[in-house]
Order: sequence, then structure tokens, then C-alpha cells
Amino acid sequence: MSSPNARSAAPVQSGRQSPFDAKSNALQVLETAYGRIEAEHDRNCWIHVRPFAEALDECRKLMARAQAGEHLPLLGVPFGVKDNIDVLGMPTTAACPSFSYQPARSARSVERLVAAGAICIGKTNLDQFATGLSGARSPYGACATVADDSYVSGGSSSGSAVAVAAGHVVFALGTDTGGSGRIPAGFNGIVGIKPTIGRVSSRGLVPNCPTLDCVSVFCNTVQDGATILDIIEGFDTEDPYSRPAGIGAAAPSSAFRFGRIAPGQLECYGMPECSALYEEACARFTGLGGTAVEIDFAPFAEAGKMLFAGPWVAERRAAIAALTEIDTDELLDVTKTVLRAASGFSAMDAFTAHHRLLRLRRQTQTVMADLDALVVPTAPRPIALDDMNRDPITLNTSLGYYSYFANLLDLCAVAIPNAVLPNGIPMGVTLLAPAWSDRALIALARRLEVNAGGAAFELISRA
Repeated sequence: MSSPNARSAAPVQSGRQSPFDAKSNALQVLETAYGRIEAEHDRNCWIHVRPFAEALDECRKLMARAQAGEHLPLLGVPFGVKDNIDVLGMPTTAACPSFSYQPARSARSVERLVAAGAICIGKTNLDQFATGLSGARSPYGACATVADDSYVSGGSSSGSAVAVAAGHVVFALGTDTGGSGRIPAGFNGIVGIKPTIGRVSSRGLVPNCPTLDCVSVFCNTVQDGATILDIIEGFDTEDPYSRPAGIGAAAPSSAFRFGRIAPGQLECYGMPECSALYEEACARFTGLGGTAVEIDFAPFAEAGKMLFAGPWVAERRAAIAALTEIDTDELLDVTKTVLRAASGFSAMDAFTAHHRLLRLRRQTQTVMADLDALVVPTAPRPIALDDMNRDPITLNTSLGYYSYFANLLDLCAVAIPNAVLPNGIPMGVTLLAPAWSDRALIALARRLEVNAGGAAFELISRA
């Protein structure tokens, strides 16, 4: 039975006809999107919404271009953008009002989507400066999961995930440094794709940890995410963190091997029913042709702890200090607390940690070499908003137990829906693989995903 605070997320069943099966539906879909946004201000998932008349005018112009023969694979598809990613004509705030600026151009990822005919209808809420995994660290209001107003949505890309899950947009861009593109997907019953670092340009992204940041995608199906990734990926000479594409693994055959955490190493922070859902997912994947291989999760967990308990928090502080005054009253107290921890690390600490990380990478590469994917819970357990507000540091940190290590270990990831707890909160699982194995991982995720319901729109590719 659902919690009394649960509310409808307008779910669809797999196989339902997409509103984009006919291009003439574009205006109607746009009108529906704006109607839902207007009716659901209390979800707090938007910081800036583009005027409807302006979006409608752009849609009509796009339709005219398509009629004239121009190929626009995302014609009229409405999408949202996390408000630490630049969109021309819209302010970028990073959830800090005093930081707000008007960008001179859109981020590279946004430029590619607009060139494909998609329509950005607004900027979505986030944990301030992308510092957090809860969705509760914003002066624009906390974002709850679409399943229950009293539970966190996950962050920092909270608004993007909620906007997709609530049916406001077809897809949305987020970012991911330590799980921000995966945790909110898990708690909202949608898909989150975290590409290999450098696969998608970070030009136009407000930096958090620049060596670890990447643009992520929230959507309703893995195929939708693959379609968007095809459009936004590519080496960018303007981005110093962009990387030429490497050679990834081939997609597995019908038989595949997946790593699973040994039961004794599962961490659910007092909610064993969450671990039970993970066990059920592993059993289901075995039934679909997978061979489960128990792995030692200890080196992954150790690497994950480095993100905030190690000197990488100094990179985060350095990036934000270059943008705004750390001690300004505009920064939330919890943001200041996280950033001030950086003063406890020296250059010697940074090199010591980096050398340890390289050893952990080699250790985990040996584990991953024998697997098509590592499967982990997307998050250990759901957390109530009231509890998060009472203990914002400890509980936020607990959310990243299964996600913090991914970028540090140079892995790509796909978060997919798994099941729903008795209290109505969705819980997902995440598939991970070495860098540049994105395509193979997406192919496997498509076989394993469970459509647990999502937004009222579904994207199709019109290649």
C-alpha cells in the first residue's frame, strides 16, 4: 500500500503509443507539458520556465523547417536542463540567486539537442552548486520524489528527474559527479544514464569537481537515453576535459556475466527490505541468461569514501571559490559546511590519495575484466525529507554508498527501475562498466530494464 502522501506521477505502461508517433502532435504535447508544469508548482522542480508563447512559436518554426525537408530527429520534443548547465536566453543560477548570470551561449550538449529540433522549456532545480545527493539543498525549495511528498527525490539533479517522472518533459539533462545522475532516477522510477567522463562535452557546465563532472540524461526508457546520448556525445576541442572516444567492450551475447555484491557486504542502513529488492533483481537477471559472480565490494566502497572524506572536496571548493565567495550569505549553511572541510587537506594529502586511488583502480579493473557489468542498488534506502533536514550531512553521505566510486574509478553507468517498496517508494539498480563501454552497457540495460511506470511522454527516434 502506498504512503498517504503518495501522489500520481501519471505512469504509462510499456508499449503505449508515443505522442510523438505523429509529428503533428508536437504542439499538443507542448501544451500538455506546460499545463502540467502550471498545475504542479509545488513539486519545486523548476527554477526558470520559458514563456509558453515563445516555446510555441519555436515549435511552429521547427515544424515548418521539417515540412521543408530538414531532418530534425527530435522535432518538438520538450526537455529540461539542470540549472548548472547554460542555456542561451535563460539565467544560470546553480541554485544560488546571487550567482545568477545570462550565458552568452548554450552548453555544447544543449546546442546539439536544439540543432536536432528539441525545445528546452526551462531550467530545473538542484542541490546548490550540485553539492548534495538529496534534492533538499536549494533556496528554491526541496524536491520530493513523485511517489511521496515526504521522501527525498535524490539529488543533486533533483528537478530534472522529477520533471521527467512527473510528465512535465520527455527527457532532461542533469549532471553527475558522485551519483547525481543516478540517485534521483532510482527514487523516481526512471532511467538515468551517466556516460564515460569526457564523452559528452562539459563546456557550459558550472564546475563542481571538473575532473569528475559529466552531463547525464534522465528519461523513461534506456532506448530514449541511447537516442539522446547519440546526439550530445562527441569530442569538443573547446572543453579541456573532453576525451577522444576510446574502444569499449562489445555488447554481450544472450549469456552474460554480472558482478553482484555479496550479501554480507550489502548496506541498507536499517531497511533490509531494500536489500531484498536487490536480491530479487539479481535473481531476475540470472533468469534472463546472466551468471551472477559475487565480488568483493570493499575496494569500490573505499574509493567512494574518497569523494568527500578525501581531498577531492578541495577540488570542489576550488571550483566554486573561483565562481563565488564561499562565505557569502547566499550559500546555504550545509553547502558551506561541506566546502569548509577542504581546508583540512594538504597537497601531500592530495597526492597520497591520488596514488591510493590508482591502486584501487587497478584492483577494481581486475574485478571488472571478467564481467559484462557490475550491478549495485542505485541507493541503499529512501530517506524522509524531515530526517534529511535534521541530519543533512550524514544521511546525504549514506545515499552515495553505491554511487560515489563510479567517476573516481572511471566507470560509465545506467540506472534502471527495479521495484517498489511497500511504502510506495521506487528503488532502482545501477549497471556499471569500464570507461567507453557505454554502448555495450546500454544494450545490456535494455534487456534488463523494468518499466515500472514513468512520465506521460515517451520519446521515439525518427532517424
